[in-house]
Amino acid sequence: MDGLFARSLDKNEKLVVIYMDSRGEVSQRSIRVMDIRGEDILVHCFAREKVRTLKKDRILSVFPASAVKRRRSAAME
Repeated sequence: MDGLFARSLDKNEKLVVIYMDSRGEVSQRSIRVMDIRGEDILVHCFAREKVRTLKKDRILSVFPASAVKRRRSAAME
């Protein structure tokens, strides 16, 4: 997981995360990493068009946004 965050930061790549907030609600978010601060990740959240701080221990899954595009393309064939 840390490797994907570092690559997003270095190469300005978009990621998709499955995130559980402090109330236990789960959401899927498209993000771009802006900074990594220990157990916190400063991100641009595309859904809210705001800078957000995500806690690493609340991230349930992370994958490159490009993987979503590839899956959709393959499903349409």
